[in-house]
Amino acid sequence: MQKPKYHIFVCTSSRANGQQKGFCHAKEGVSIMAKFMEEIEERDLGGEVYLSNTGCFGICEKGPVVVVYPDNVWYGSVTPDDVPVILDEHIERGKVVDRLLI
Repeated sequence: MQKPKYHIFVCTSSRANGQQKGFCHAKEGVSIMAKFMEEIEERDLGGEVYLSNTGCFGICEKGPVVVVYPDNVWYGSVTPDDVPVILDEHIERGKVVDRLLI
């Protein structure tokens, strides 16, 4: 596997025992993850963008949380509709989406 240009982390409130429950899960964290997967595939970004789901980041009031590395940019209150915007602006144009920035 080649090293990706970006690694996107999506809080889905995953637990070590495999359960998914919590704020980000209840607020469409899994749907956000699915939308990223779909968009990354459609845009043929699989070699450039790696996607991981995570457990809690500890800032539930800002969730669902999406983090983009290596830029160390944290987005909050993300919805599935925000995914194409994050990919268009941040990943493909290199511009932070200010309205989602934490």
